[in-house]
Amino acid sequence: MKLIRSKFELLTDIQLLKFLGKTIGFVPTMGALHAGHIALVKRAVAENDICIVSIFVNPTQFNNITDLEKYPRNLERDAKLLENAGCELIFAPESDMIYNSDEISNRFEFDFGGLDTVMEGKFRPGHFNGVVQIVSKFFQLIQPNKAYFGEKDFQQLAIIHNMVNILNFDVEIVDCPIIRESSGLAMSSRNERLTAEQCKKAVEISKVLFESRNFAAQLSPKKLTRWVINRINSVPELEVEYFEIVNSKTLQTLVSWSEPAVGCIAVYCGEVRLIDNIRYIK
Repeated sequence: MKLIRSKFELLTDIQLLKFLGKTIGFVPTMGALHAGHIALVKRAVAENDICIVSIFVNPTQFNNITDLEKYPRNLERDAKLLENAGCELIFAPESDMIYNSDEISNRFEFDFGGLDTVMEGKFRPGHFNGVVQIVSKFFQLIQPNKAYFGEKDFQQLAIIHNMVNILNFDVEIVDCPIIRESSGLAMSSRNERLTAEQCKKAVEISKVLFESRNFAAQLSPKKLTRWVINRINSVPELEVEYFEIVNSKTLQTLVSWSEPAVGCIAVYCGEVRLIDNIRYIK
């Protein structure tokens, strides 16, 4: 396995791989890897000649500087996990290798077609601008045949699909299911910041979401939304930032069950912000 820190070295390797006709599977990450990431990597390894993983804590997608500073980083540990999973190349650049000062100071502008105005976009303004900015840069550098994203970040995945269509990238986006702890808690790098007691409380998020499926036939989306929020807020240390039942394509709030439906949630467990989602109608 090879670790590359320079985009110029990366470009040289990509040119050689393309010349040799190798297919490239790409998994973008911010490090602090867990079994969810490794599942993406193993799928990329199985479906392509070469698997490339980026490890880059992207500053332009953080609204809160404290959150950026606290984001866990352990490149040596991540590299061992990736090597064991069959990854051939890690791209782990420093920020100044990717961005110039103007790009850091000014928001990247992109027409999201309204996908960015709800849920995560509403509570984290500018977040998806940073996501599209960095993913588009990596697509241009790596030129992958396939790129792998987890469905836990449901809104992000919808936006990536939209970006690929608008910018006409020649890459297949592969949607990968949520990987959960045995308890049901959605795997996340942020889980590392939870205490043992908070982990027990956080499990209630997925429990309530799964339970809510039992009431979808009886309650309207609006009433079910209220039920989920009240149930989770009744758990000490948990506070719902938002829960919305939306059309899985347009991300617009549903008033009936006549469309493909997914429930997306963000919950604070103490100071740690966790997200999850559940499908009601595919």
